[in-house]
Amino acid sequence: MTRRELAHWARQPVQLLVGLVFPVMLLLMFGYLIGGGRGVEGDYVDFLVPGMLALTMAFGLEGTMLAVTQDLNKGVIDRFRSMPMANGAVLVGRSAADMLQSAVNLAVLIGVGHAIGWRTHCSFSAFLGAVGLLLLFRFAMLWIGIHLAMVAGRPEMVQAVQILVWPVGFLSNAIAIPDSMPHWLGTAVEWNPMSQTATAVRDLFGGPGGEPGHAAAAVIWPLVLLAVFFPLAVRRFARLSA
Repeated sequence: MTRRELAHWARQPVQLLVGLVFPVMLLLMFGYLIGGGRGVEGDYVDFLVPGMLALTMAFGLEGTMLAVTQDLNKGVIDRFRSMPMANGAVLVGRSAADMLQSAVNLAVLIGVGHAIGWRTHCSFSAFLGAVGLLLLFRFAMLWIGIHLAMVAGRPEMVQAVQILVWPVGFLSNAIAIPDSMPHWLGTAVEWNPMSQTATAVRDLFGGPGGEPGHAAAAVIWPLVLLAVFFPLAVRRFARLSA
């Protein structure tokens, strides 16, 4: 199933390219056009890049969501049902391909971050730990997206469902600190699971905006989301393909 999804990349390189370029455009836009870092102590680029890495892990789910809905509507699942495979194999293969693309996106964005002056101040193990937290958050968001795709049911509905991801991304501390916001909004931002990941990653990278003690929350939140949405997605997939 994973090889099948990777083969689609070779036939649809534009979709892969857009997935790589979009987060780079966001980083440059916030860094040079919109950014300013009101209330941020230290270099704003050192604050922004880890936040953009976390933001990128929340965005770009529409490719996976579209693939799931297209398989459901084109009769592909009916052919897979005749094969000796588990109900969740199609979804797991799709998620594995998405995680590979997410790792590539991270590598590209980290490279662009270094090109515009971002620097880490940490050990190699801390660097790997930060990348691991980012990918864990992506994995959790991915299964939320897969479940929502099957709730939507049709490819044309995916765009409407994808809009729900934007509040999660921008109601966070990815591009601004909660102290610069109204109190009620800052409180909501601090409770956002993505804010926990961004804060923990900043701490591991040794940059401004990081606070010790958030790594545990950055692990627990994605695991809780996975514990809820992974079985929901597999169960719904089994019902839809029955």
